[in-house]
Amino acid sequence: MDPMMTDAWTDDRAAEDEPRLEGDAHSFSLFEGDEGGLTLDQRRTLVLLLKHRYISAALQPAEWRTLLQSEGLLKSRLNDVFLDLHVDRHYEVAFKRQAVAEGGDRFPTLLHDVSYTREETILLVLLRQRFRSERANGHEIVIVDRDNLVDNVAHFRPEHATDRSGDARRAAAAVESLVKARVLLRTSDPDRFRISAVIEVLLPVERLGELLEWLAAQNGDEPSVPGDVTLPDDVTLPDDVTLPDDVTLPDLPVTLDEITESSLEASS
Repeated sequence: MDPMMTDAWTDDRAAEDEPRLEGDAHSFSLFEGDEGGLTLDQRRTLVLLLKHRYISAALQPAEWRTLLQSEGLLKSRLNDVFLDLHVDRHYEVAFKRQAVAEGGDRFPTLLHDVSYTREETILLVLLRQRFRSERANGHEIVIVDRDNLVDNVAHFRPEHATDRSGDARRAAAAVESLVKARVLLRTSDPDRFRISAVIEVLLPVERLGELLEWLAAQNGDEPSVPGDVTLPDDVTLPDDVTLPDDVTLPDLPVTLDEITESSLEASS
């Protein structure tokens, strides 16, 4: 899943550079008064699951191996705080999500939903289609350019929109937001990004179709495909999408959930 590539991508270096403690990685007691029941490697993996929106075999190979070896145990620890664990072995990504009570009641939560902006929503759809198209053509590594992404978002602006500089700023901010969410992974070139395979989990074909229908309903236009975006035969894209300023995508398997700031401070 991670063949040699010209652009050396460097996302998530902070996680990779975290110091590893000396000693027996399989010892349960790691500090005075420690009553934890996880090994050092299992704890590191659990912390990464809590701190990051997802972990992957490409970005965190050691923790990914630990996750596969201890999936049930780590899932149990997340369940204890009303979180569930989703592991996609095909795309080699794993993420947490809020557990849903059977009766529909809401559990206490460590997570908060971050709504996608209009520009982020458009970018997610475009990135999903670009990733799918390139993979279908045999390219394991899919690279996109910052300027091209911003220009593609502009295709979705209505003709009567006059604040082009403001639109460009919002599109550029959307790119940075998806970099922060690690949907786009940094490379050695600051203006080029690798599309993470997590996009397939964020927007599987079924959910993508639902989202496109939802966008079309919001826009009220006949769907069409702008620019050089290639879509599957059974999926079409609405033209001139005009979404509200902030949208929460309907019923996606994962949103840009993150631990609240107070929880992060407590865990650091």
